[in-house]
This record gives sequence, structure tokens and C-alpha cells, in this order.
Amino acid sequence: MMFLSTPFDHESIELLNSLGLEIFKIPSGEITNLPYLRHIGKLDKKVILSTGMADIGEIEDALDILTQSGTSKENITVLHANTMYPTPMEDVNLNAMLTIGKTFDVAFGYSDHTLGIEVDIAAVAMGASCIEKHCTLDKTMQGPDHKASLEPEELKAMVKAIRNIELALGSSIKKPSKSETPNMKVARKSLVASKAIKKGELLSEDNLAIKRPGNGISPMRWDEIVGSVASKDYAEDELI
Repeated sequence: MMFLSTPFDHESIELLNSLGLEIFKIPSGEITNLPYLRHIGKLDKKVILSTGMADIGEIEDALDILTQSGTSKENITVLHANTMYPTPMEDVNLNAMLTIGKTFDVAFGYSDHTLGIEVDIAAVAMGASCIEKHCTLDKTMQGPDHKASLEPEELKAMVKAIRNIELALGSSIKKPSKSETPNMKVARKSLVASKAIKKGELLSEDNLAIKRPGNGISPMRWDEIVGSVASKDYAEDELI
């Protein structure tokens, strides 16, 4: 588990850098702090930029400052966020996360302050590469963040669900999967004789049918087979 901490001032930036912090998380409240952004940008570290309360122009300005200061865009992940604890569902606007990724051609994710875990799972399904979620030992503790945080078992359930979604997303190639391939013979159909057919008879719509299993001639060859001559005798329901 990697140690992370969010600096809120220049002294904290220097302290964390001296400790060898690998990733700097920029909180939403600092996205309009030019000297702060420039300081982090000069470090050329990986950056996670949270964008709560920001519009698309402010995000563009922050990215420009970071990259012009020395941080490559490839090292920046931009998190869509809403700075309200907890965030009402109608204010989540997950589609804006996609707008960020498309507009700036940058890695994107989601910083979540809603109650529950469903929005995080949806964000991953939409392409989020990073999820930020507050966790606590007890939601009833004093403080602004606890109510919108996850207790340990809930956090475990969220991570498990996200890992399942990552597996389920798979590749972009549409083809039969390994698990469903054996079912093709069972679920698909073949051309069969709808009644007894003698060798030499024409195969036609009157003596052909389409039935399971699918280990014979595919019904997609219907036009090719209709009008051809039977090369043998067929019993009713026998595969052609």
C-alpha cells in the first residue's frame, strides 16, 4: 500500500517531496492556486488532480500550468469530483468525467463523496482508471467527512465490485468466450429433415426444418441447401 498525502501549502509540498512521495494529489480547493500548481509541476512527479467546483476552463488552466512547469501530461490523472459531503446523486454528473478525458486526452477518474458504492462502480464501467473514496472506522464520528465515507467492510465490497467490473469489461473484440463455446452446439440449430427423405429427392422447404442441436449444417446456408439433391436417405429429425 503506497503512502500518499495531500499538501495544502508550499512547506508541505517540500516535506512530502523530501520523504520521496511518488504521487502528489492536488485537492479541488487548490486548482486555482497558480504558485501551488507551479511548485508541484516543477517536481515532475505523478499527479492526481481533483476538479471539484471547477469548470472546464479552470481545468485547462491548471493542466497548462502543471505541464508548462515540467510535468508531462502522461503523468497526470484528472479526477471528476463534486465537493459536497455527501454529494446528492443528481449532482454527480458522471458524464462530465468523460468530457474531461475526451477534451484533454488525459487519464481520468472519479473522486466520490456520495453515499454508497454504486457511483464508483459505474465510473469504472465508464472508463475511470482511478477511484478516490473516503474511508472511516465509524460513520458516526465527528467531522465533515465521516458520513460520506465507507466503513471497512463497505470499502472491501467496493474494491471487490470494481475488480469484478474490470474483469467484466474484457477486450473490445466480440467473439465467443471460452466459457460459452461449449453451449454453441446446444443453443444453436441445424438443418434437419422434417420428414423421411429418400436419396435423390430435392431438399425443399417442405422436407427441411431447423432444430437443435447446432452441430450440423448452419441454417445460414438455407438458400444453398434448398434445391439441392439428397445424397442419402434421411429419417425424420436427422441432421442433413
